[in-house]
Amino acid sequence: MRLILIGPPGAGKGTQADQIVQRYGIPHISTGDMLRAAIKRSTKLGRQAESYMDRGELVPDNLVIAMVMERIAQADCGIGFLLDGFPRTLAQAKALDAALDEARMSLEAVVLLEVPDEAIVERITGRRLDPVTGKIYHIKFNPPPADAAARVIQRSDDSEQTCRARLARYHAETAAVVPHYEAQGLLRRIDGSRRPPDVTRQIIDALEG
Repeated sequence: MRLILIGPPGAGKGTQADQIVQRYGIPHISTGDMLRAAIKRSTKLGRQAESYMDRGELVPDNLVIAMVMERIAQADCGIGFLLDGFPRTLAQAKALDAALDEARMSLEAVVLLEVPDEAIVERITGRRLDPVTGKIYHIKFNPPPADAAARVIQRSDDSEQTCRARLARYHAETAAVVPHYEAQGLLRRIDGSRRPPDVTRQIIDALEG
């Protein structure tokens, strides 16, 4: 099962990625984690990526594509993979298509978690961190216990301003990937605003139905 998981920040991609990889026995490939691992191992591609990051520059698409292809060529991806966090732009999606074609591989589905912007804002701005235990709570959906309520904090990247900026960037860049995969018949639209178990069931039905 070769899959891509996309959706706005706060849509629940992490939660659903865990369920998908457990069900299908495939590795979860986060490009951020992949970059950090390649740099830590000091691979040739990792060293190239690090040189850009050290200068405060974005790692070029062609280099990220090369790292993705190197990763999915590994043995644990023999029965498939779940690619999360990439592609982020239409240019990256087209470049990934070309690389997969050259490797004689093809995607089986692109899972899109759809959640309205206002629901995303409510989810993210309501999150609270307990600095003592490290646990994450939500003031509406999962309130902190009484003994922790006074000490929980809102992380700076969970502010409404930051949340709306991330959503704007998603709509400007990543949302353009949606019609690209829809035209290929790969897109599976999932209502991500429902309870996590219900979202998981929708995904399984979309992939296996």
